Amino acid sequence: MTFYWFAQAVGVLAFLVGITSFFNRDDQRFKLQLSGYSLIIGIHFFLMGASAAGSSALLSACRNLVSMRTRSLWVMWLFISLTLTIGLTHFQHPIELLPIFGTSISTWALFRTRGLTTRCVMWCSTACWVTHNIWLGSIGGSLIEGSFLLMNGFNIIRFRRLQLRGIDPFAVEKKAPIGCLADDR
Repeated sequence: MTFYWFAQAVGVLAFLVGITSFFNRDDQRFKLQLSGYSLIIGIHFFLMGASAAGSSALLSACRNLVSMRTRSLWVMWLFISLTLTIGLTHFQHPIELLPIFGTSISTWALFRTRGLTTRCVMWCSTACWVTHNIWLGSIGGSLIEGSFLLMNGFNIIRFRRLQLRGIDPFAVEKKAPIGCLADDR
């Protein structure tokens, strides 16, 4: 197996790990599953020679885990600053700015929003990543982000329809202990 196909296989592994994350209505499980996916896809991007995207994905993995414990503004701004600093110093082509932008807006969403709003912002972030991954020629990355775009889009519609019928699809989140979201400052 050539190195190129090994890198593509890592991308397909990320596809398999991340395929079900947007079905989670529980934000904690959603973020944990996204962390595992982000770690693997970050490795894939580094193997493909896309260090700006790889850096953004690895930062996303850390960010997702940290956002499970705090919604602190200074932590959010730390991750956005790191994403911008590392990404902007590593990008080589203008289209590589898309994952940097996508990671920045999804960082804001994971720290400052919940439920349907989080998923809508994540959908926009995913659109940035899909465009980048197609440009890069990443088979696994294009498959997973394209799947995320479709699945998250369908779930946004499904969750909104439930809300319109008076059903709170995110009620499971409201049962989470308050201590999990300390440092709202």
